[in-house]
Amino acid sequence: MTFTCSSNKVTDNSLRPHTRLRSQAPHHGTSRFASVTSEKHLSPNISNNKEHSCHLPYNEASTNDPAASRRHPLYLQNLPLPNSPPQSSPKLPSSKILNNKNPPKPPAKGFSLLPSRQILSLSGPDATHFLQGAITSNISPLNPTSNPRLETGFYTAFLNAQGRLLNDVFIYKDRRSGIVGGEGWLVEVDANEVEKLARHVKKYKLRAKFDVRVLSQEEVGVWSVWGEGEGWKAHSLPDGKSRGGGLGGKVGCEDSRAPGMGRRLILPGDQKPELEMDESPEEGYKIRRYLKGVPEGQDELLREHALPQESCIDFMGGIDYRKGCYVGQELTIRTHHTGVVRKRVLPIMIYAKEEQEPMSLEYEPEKDYGVEKIPRETSIGRLEKRGRSVGKFLAGVGNIGLGLCRLETMTDIQVQGAAGGYKDGDEFKVEWETEGSAPEMVKVKAFVPSWHLKQ
Repeated sequence: MTFTCSSNKVTDNSLRPHTRLRSQAPHHGTSRFASVTSEKHLSPNISNNKEHSCHLPYNEASTNDPAASRRHPLYLQNLPLPNSPPQSSPKLPSSKILNNKNPPKPPAKGFSLLPSRQILSLSGPDATHFLQGAITSNISPLNPTSNPRLETGFYTAFLNAQGRLLNDVFIYKDRRSGIVGGEGWLVEVDANEVEKLARHVKKYKLRAKFDVRVLSQEEVGVWSVWGEGEGWKAHSLPDGKSRGGGLGGKVGCEDSRAPGMGRRLILPGDQKPELEMDESPEEGYKIRRYLKGVPEGQDELLREHALPQESCIDFMGGIDYRKGCYVGQELTIRTHHTGVVRKRVLPIMIYAKEEQEPMSLEYEPEKDYGVEKIPRETSIGRLEKRGRSVGKFLAGVGNIGLGLCRLETMTDIQVQGAAGGYKDGDEFKVEWETEGSAPEMVKVKAFVPSWHLKQ
């Protein structure tokens, strides 16, 4: 291809009669429009001066010079350059294995601030008596030496009168100075539910003498600290004269819900643990929970719907079956002694339709299946068979999550009075559809944590 330039026009013979330069326009006589074209749209080396009349050959060598390519008239018209390699869009794997926004794997040792958790303060002489009748754990003060929970903290739950879960909580001894009546407790609960729990407590406190107050996250923060395979020493907080609101003594406890969950800490809002560990975002803590099969909060344990045993509150040490009367006790005790638990919250692994069934539970951050779009409580069904739902999808991140699973169908656990319907190789699916998009489907596999089998 050859271009010629002269004193009053620039012509590409190969493009006629279909194409011409953008600035070329009809002209009369000896108009000097070509000089404008050459100066603004071609190159300063192409002008209307006769001594600059030239042939502009284009060959492969010129494509190696970016500056030369930018001076080419076809480049100026947004047309493909001759001999340039074809441009193709990158291919995406059908299994949606992408580099994406999923959080990285959490460190083996680390700590995380938990903005999803908030503190409710109960302080006053009747606070302990009220909690004893409202929660599933025993905090009777009759024998403090045999009940270490009175000195540290513990995991438990609030139920309604029908025995359904209201909130899963951690409760700590409040050691702040100036507590009304000298006795108080800090109740750690889902931050989105803290106001509801405060109203619930106020509704049933009647004439009991204690104060109820929601503490802002600027006042106190909830932290999770973990170190796989290591023991823990007690953590002390600043005394009443220190900065940050005067939380004094030890406020925190072992997170005994599952092995390796670490320790819970309550610190003033402007402080963080002074540890030689990596700080991880809360998503890292959530990934560790999912891998260990630990549900938390009312996005995963549905308020007034979930049963404490189905939510694994008993396996996580939150229920004392030897305790006397408390709200929701009747159904809880009956289920324990005479009933059968057919469903439990289990960790699940998510994989694509064309992928093989996974043999072990592992978080792979590079895999993205759009689980954040799956509506909560979407049914889990058999892959190749029709029939009733075998579980519900609760929450997930990347390729892992939690599901409420029917044990005899999705696992090899034998349930009393139920015919075992699970066989090796059985696969299960979650299907969903969002407005304006085509139906989607992923496969899921449930895993039974080793600590469940020890119960």
